[in-house]
Amino acid sequence: MRILTEISRTFGEYLLLPNLTDEGCTPDRVDLSAPLVRHRVGEQSPIQISVPLVSAIMGAVSSPQLAVALAQVGGLSFIHQNQPVAEQAAMVAAVKRHKAGFRHNDVNIKPSATLDEADALLQAGGESIMVTEDGSPSGTFLGLISAQDFNFHRHHRGDTVASRMRPAAELVTGTPEIRLADANALLWDSRQTVLPIIDAEGRIASLVHRRDYELHQQFHTETVDADKRFRVGAGVNTHDYRERIPALVEAGADVLCLDSSDGYSVWQQQVISFVREQYGDTVRIGAGNVVDARGFRYLADAGADFVKVGIGGGSICITRDQKGIGRGQASALAEIVQERDAYAKQTGFYVPLCSDGGILHDSHMAIAFAFGADFLMLGRYFARFDESPAPRVKIGGQFFKEYWGEGSARARNAARYGQGKDLAFEEGVDGYVNYAGSLYDNVKVTLAKIRSTMVSCGSTTLRRFHESATVVQVSQQTFVQNSEDIDRNERPTVV
Repeated sequence: MRILTEISRTFGEYLLLPNLTDEGCTPDRVDLSAPLVRHRVGEQSPIQISVPLVSAIMGAVSSPQLAVALAQVGGLSFIHQNQPVAEQAAMVAAVKRHKAGFRHNDVNIKPSATLDEADALLQAGGESIMVTEDGSPSGTFLGLISAQDFNFHRHHRGDTVASRMRPAAELVTGTPEIRLADANALLWDSRQTVLPIIDAEGRIASLVHRRDYELHQQFHTETVDADKRFRVGAGVNTHDYRERIPALVEAGADVLCLDSSDGYSVWQQQVISFVREQYGDTVRIGAGNVVDARGFRYLADAGADFVKVGIGGGSICITRDQKGIGRGQASALAEIVQERDAYAKQTGFYVPLCSDGGILHDSHMAIAFAFGADFLMLGRYFARFDESPAPRVKIGGQFFKEYWGEGSARARNAARYGQGKDLAFEEGVDGYVNYAGSLYDNVKVTLAKIRSTMVSCGSTTLRRFHESATVVQVSQQTFVQNSEDIDRNERPTVV
């Protein structure tokens, strides 16, 4: 047995000291782009993200809808693997159908459907519903209906969609050959919120939304592949990877990630070897989770494209309570960052670090980047938004989103936790998080905070922030004082 003399520290135990802010250090000049996968030192990563945030590999978090939204603002989602292979592959393919500026037609209804049915679709998050002859994406386009087209004070819920829809003949539409700039011009000139792109057979080829144009002006850089399709990641496990990985690659997954609470294992090395033997470097795969230099070095030597750091730090995770395994996220990241940089000097390859867990507030994100994280994987943060797949519920007059850990009885993700076919015990809980509204609005605020922090620390890039940031450990009294200001509802409410 060896006993480490250090104390296990969390992000909440540190504060940043400001550095000199000069004339060139302003929020609009801050570049938050980060490498997602390994690359040669001095070269750019084959996959970059302009916003260093990715969504957790969780059923309560990463839906196709959230994946599209997060890719729009510059991040990336990882579709969870706790489901049949075909279903996960279908979710990946659903994201890849969307092209930057041109959306796939996902929400459709028949003209004979009722306004009550249309209202249910709009309440679920749809902006406008395409009306097709048979109610399918491939049906003949007949028109569209939105919340502005009916009011239940004036119209009956049993009235048909056909009675209130805007017919195709009254709408401005585009053809599949149209350029995005011309489509946006048509959209604004027509004063419509959506421009249907109609093929020669009268079917909807894609949709151009005014909201997407506005988002592009706000965030500038979407996460897209060479064909302008949104990038998306997918989780895999060490059990059925020989069937799952080929299906995900065929569906178009841009990057894979081994999904495990403890990644320091020969089983992960075997999966990485399988990927390299079958696909070489054309398929990228991350690994983890680990909490010390030994774990990082093992996975980096195995060929992992990035390494996830963190065990037990997630707000919904109880691995530390159940198994006594884990480490404070700040301590784990500090050690592994040194090993990552040493590995880069020794091998000439930079292996990015994903900090997974330990984030309760936006300020913790800044601390994580100061410690050297390349990008962050977030569960609770994204679970709160409209775009997450978890149901929204009202309790005591307040709205919440349901949230459950992959180690909970609800998820029953035995494969992730190495417990065979069934969970003998839980490593996650089932609860709620405060509903926070739109991903777009919340990410915009979060990024503004991070940029402001970096400016105060005299940095305009994450790399510079890694190198020049100064953190100081807070006293117990300072910690207590800070804790009194924390909204305790940020933690999931356990049920």
